[in-house]
Amino acid sequence: MRNKTFIIVLTVIVSALCLYYLSFSFVAGNVQDKAEAYATDAQGNVDMAKKQAYLDSMWKEPVYLGMTYQEVKENELGLGLDLKGGMHVVLEVSPVEIIKSMSGNSKDPNFLKALDRAQELQKNSQQRFTTLFAEAFNEIAPNDRLSRIFSNTANRGKISYESTNSEVVAVIEAEVEDAIDRSFNILRTRIDRFGVNQPNIQRLKGTGRIQIELPGIDNPDRVRKLLQGMANLEFWEVWTPQEFTPYFMQVGQYLDEQQKAGKLNIAANKTNATPAAAGNNATVADATQDVLAQAAANDTAATDSTAIAATTTDTAALATADTSLTTPQGGVLATLFTQMPGGIGANVRDTARINDLFSQPGVRGILPPNMKFLWGVKPLAGEKGQEFVEFYAIKKGRAGNAPMTGEAINDARQDFDQTGRPEISMTMNPTGAKKWARLTGDNVGRQVAIVLDDYVYSAPVVQGEITGGNSSISGNFTVEEAQDLANILKAGKMPAPTRIVEEAIVGPSLGQEAINQGLISTIAGFVIVVLFMIAYYSRGGIIADLALLFNVFFILGVLAQFGAALTLPGIAGIVLTLGMAVDANVLIFERMREEAAKGLGMREIIDGGYSKAFSSIFDANVTTFLVGFILYFFGSGPVKGFAITLMIGIVTSFFTSVFLSRLFIEATYKKGGKLSFSTSLADKMFRNVTFDVMKYRKPAYAFSLFILVFGIVAMFITGPNLGVDFKGGRSYVVEFDQAVPASEVRSSLLDEFQQAGTEVKTFGASNRVKIITSWMADNESLEADEQVMAALQQGLQQYSNLTPEVLSSSKVGATMADDIQNTALIAILLALVGIFLYVMLRFSRWQFSLGGVVALLHDALMIIAVFSILNLFGISYEMDQVFIAAVLTIIGFSINDTVVIFDRVREYLHDNPRKDIREVVNPALISTFSRTIITSLTLFMVVVILFIFGGEVLRSFSLAMIIGVMFGTYSSLFIATPIVVDTMKDKRQQPEPQVQQVR
Repeated sequence: MRNKTFIIVLTVIVSALCLYYLSFSFVAGNVQDKAEAYATDAQGNVDMAKKQAYLDSMWKEPVYLGMTYQEVKENELGLGLDLKGGMHVVLEVSPVEIIKSMSGNSKDPNFLKALDRAQELQKNSQQRFTTLFAEAFNEIAPNDRLSRIFSNTANRGKISYESTNSEVVAVIEAEVEDAIDRSFNILRTRIDRFGVNQPNIQRLKGTGRIQIELPGIDNPDRVRKLLQGMANLEFWEVWTPQEFTPYFMQVGQYLDEQQKAGKLNIAANKTNATPAAAGNNATVADATQDVLAQAAANDTAATDSTAIAATTTDTAALATADTSLTTPQGGVLATLFTQMPGGIGANVRDTARINDLFSQPGVRGILPPNMKFLWGVKPLAGEKGQEFVEFYAIKKGRAGNAPMTGEAINDARQDFDQTGRPEISMTMNPTGAKKWARLTGDNVGRQVAIVLDDYVYSAPVVQGEITGGNSSISGNFTVEEAQDLANILKAGKMPAPTRIVEEAIVGPSLGQEAINQGLISTIAGFVIVVLFMIAYYSRGGIIADLALLFNVFFILGVLAQFGAALTLPGIAGIVLTLGMAVDANVLIFERMREEAAKGLGMREIIDGGYSKAFSSIFDANVTTFLVGFILYFFGSGPVKGFAITLMIGIVTSFFTSVFLSRLFIEATYKKGGKLSFSTSLADKMFRNVTFDVMKYRKPAYAFSLFILVFGIVAMFITGPNLGVDFKGGRSYVVEFDQAVPASEVRSSLLDEFQQAGTEVKTFGASNRVKIITSWMADNESLEADEQVMAALQQGLQQYSNLTPEVLSSSKVGATMADDIQNTALIAILLALVGIFLYVMLRFSRWQFSLGGVVALLHDALMIIAVFSILNLFGISYEMDQVFIAAVLTIIGFSINDTVVIFDRVREYLHDNPRKDIREVVNPALISTFSRTIITSLTLFMVVVILFIFGGEVLRSFSLAMIIGVMFGTYSSLFIATPIVVDTMKDKRQQPEPQVQQVR
């Protein structure tokens, strides 16, 4: 074996890395176990608040290789929402409102018609909204100019009356993208402040959408309001330390007296919290989530207020004022607060407790009515991993309102001052300029706090009145901090409302059930494959199973290294990989058996088996990986999780099957001197197989045509059973105390859902139903969500004695559903085109590409047809995104099978250049028949296991796979190869250059 040392070293390195990254999961689990043990009383009851307090106390403590528990949690192999419960949301930033704002809310009829027309076009288009708006405006008013509408004060310097329509559209598009980025940053900080472990937020490239995943959420309504709330930018006056200190001292004395009287219990985290002290922090952790849930801000630096100054554009940066506030020596406040460079602050873990203390009636009675308190947005690092935030005393304006809001800002951008330091340039509209002049004039030598959603981002010191509406904020900024602060200032300039276009909520009980089902299906699938390989290939099967074990280990390790979450579809991908990984070993072992039949020695058998099987294995894996890549690129949510696992599995299975298994085989042969790749089962199973595929090709064509026509008729009669993903609407999984007929539940809901399309079916257990309704599918507002939920609960009132419980829910808006349909279709077409080009590249004849792609299209249509036929007979399974993943996976599997046959046909044509393709096709098919059946049989057993044990969520996926495996095998034999023969006619083949075999 060539490069043996390299393979050994690479295996050791990869194994070590996988062990290292998987170890985080074990360490995190160990901390969780200790927390549960700490919170468990003598009766075995777990105090969840106490458990959380323990975990909070360990958050910044080193627990593994010098890393804190927080760092360990960030590196562990996470679980997807479908396995641990939580909330998945896709938000869309409305470009319509942004464009209206840029136009100054123009009432121009052509402008309004163009917006309406663009919204209609967007339902069936993948183009940007700004492009559709431009097309619509040009269609409605071909001789009109957009600059007439958009050349206003807000767009001064960007759009003039002379600007062309294309120039105006470019500015609009830039502003829309900028608004989406700002919304993303604001939402990111809101989520960070929400107190959720391992949240995930990402922009969906090419769209105005933002995807958010929040594990463990138990209050979806609160999350919806948090995510859809508008950003609130305000400018506040700040109390000086000299003004605030007397009140601060009085508060400290009052709290000390309360503590001495036993009316106050303080538990702080000034240094390091311990498990014993953390018990009192349960209220702190709970309160933190409530207080910080109101946060909505950009993840930007809260720069030290002593380091920056607000100046006019024509004057130098001004000197800073002394803003220090001394912490009282001793007492309650000294326990909670700490001295910071610009004043005072507190440990992040103590902020909720401080909020609670300062909201007490006795404390409020000491403080002036126009004083309120806010925290800085970004924690500052302290010793031993502690984090501290600054504490600001804000002076309320009249009626409690801020003196100025973000509506006054026209623009803000990152710039550089005369010395080359980053600064922020800010311009205001005429009304804002007057307010800003008055605010800065009244606060010379004092701070003005820039506050977004009740968090202070910066508190610059003003040293002179700023007139004209042009200002700069300079200080000790990095370029990134200056850009972020500029974005924050712009957040108040232009409204960018968000709406939830897709949502899924999974309860913790369903998550645990999914984990159990995933484990059972994975273990069962693995056991089936292991036993079959041993029974069929003897000691060679044991080696293949060992390689398979390494394969699963590598998949999990690589997932952990990439920071990917393991989802239920991801588990399906692992189970599927188990079946598909066998294919490479089968190819190699079958080649070895052929070499052994020639009477060669074991060394020649091993070399021949691996070298002759390599090209088939390589081609098969590349085509399947291509499908996985397309799935990942166009999929979302569960489909992405499946695609990631599938791609990783393909790479690791190729490595373990081709290289690692060879190391094991050669080591076994070297040690024992002999090696068996066959059993009596293998010798008897496919002995004397003979058939003429060309003889049966026309009946096969007729059979396939019949099934397809029958499926089309069935679909026409019943309609396609599309999931919420593809048609829009809302779905709910409801569990009762005992079994209820789905038809009765549907009847009870029809009136509440105003006779809209409603489907109810048993979902897994007999006491569980899935309810799907299209009522108000076009309305994606929060109010509509609440209205549909209220109607659902009202309809279920008659079953109140069975205590119905909503275990999960999902929503897909109409526009989102259209996009999912379009991307699914594009994904399938791209997979077919990509495979066509790759096969043509590898086999140098378009006939092979045509045969392969027709067979793949045949398989995809067969799955859809059989689903429609089953639906006609009352066996109903949804066609959703996971179903599309199954179709694309079958495309990958089927071309895998077909490529192996084509490879053997090509080999026979090369060895017999004078023979016609019709003369070599049957011998080629017969020689690969055992491999085709064994691979298909193994995968079939695995997907049947997945169908039985994988749970209701994966039922349609596994059924599609079962159908696909059967028709994929059938099409490889009776569709793909005959098409190649029929399109080549009777032309004699010329000798082909020999394909180099790679070891």
